[in-house]
Amino acid sequence: MSDARHTASLDLTRFEAALFDLDGVVTKTATVHALAWQQLFNDYLHSYSQRTGRPFVPFDIDKDYRVYVDGKPRYEGVKSFLDSREIVLPWGTPDDGPDEATIYGLGHKKDGYFETRLHEFGVEVYEGTVRFLRRAREHGLKTAVVSSSNHCREVVERVGLTALFDVRIDGQETQRLRLRGKPAPDTFLEAARRLNVPPSRAIVIEDAQAGVQAGRAGGFDLVIGVDRLDQPDALRQHGADIVVADLAELLPKPHAAV
Repeated sequence: MSDARHTASLDLTRFEAALFDLDGVVTKTATVHALAWQQLFNDYLHSYSQRTGRPFVPFDIDKDYRVYVDGKPRYEGVKSFLDSREIVLPWGTPDDGPDEATIYGLGHKKDGYFETRLHEFGVEVYEGTVRFLRRAREHGLKTAVVSSSNHCREVVERVGLTALFDVRIDGQETQRLRLRGKPAPDTFLEAARRLNVPPSRAIVIEDAQAGVQAGRAGGFDLVIGVDRLDQPDALRQHGADIVVADLAELLPKPHAAV
């Protein structure tokens, strides 16, 4: 569901920069991530149930992925979901292998599942987002991609959009700079700093609850929620100023003057 009052095109001249999330906003990779998380947690929950006798309750993409995982850094997503099931695991170390029963170990296993599915399904873009991105640059806006994914560079390169982003803040940069992940605003603020644009002159575009929350916490002038999972109310409640089903809704209509 989109906001009817925003069916007119967005006045991009008000802004100096646009900061885009990747998965679910630019590329159709959020589903690939969700399936990888589902495989990871269901495998682990089966094993946990057998060891403890607790009933097996599968990972629910419609509920668990949205609330506990979507938009967050990988290891924070692992911990957030396990906390929701009252399962305690040690953090371990970044060197833990995928078979280690630690937060890092499970995170690394999820990464392997994602890579397998990425090569199986490939990557597609949301054409409305690409059109919006190109128009933003035509209006002189600086652009950044801000993602918790360690595969951000690879995905952007595979869809041929590298040249359309001035700055990239991804999972690797987040770890290197020890930034807090979404819903904290740190990654968006770092992108704005590198673009030399104050948050008060920038747009944040997100599809995750944690992402719009981060945009609001960072004091960005406009936070756009892109509703890919039928959660318009949750996106608004977490910080989206407007919610659209696709960014093409904010572009001039074909018959309108540009």
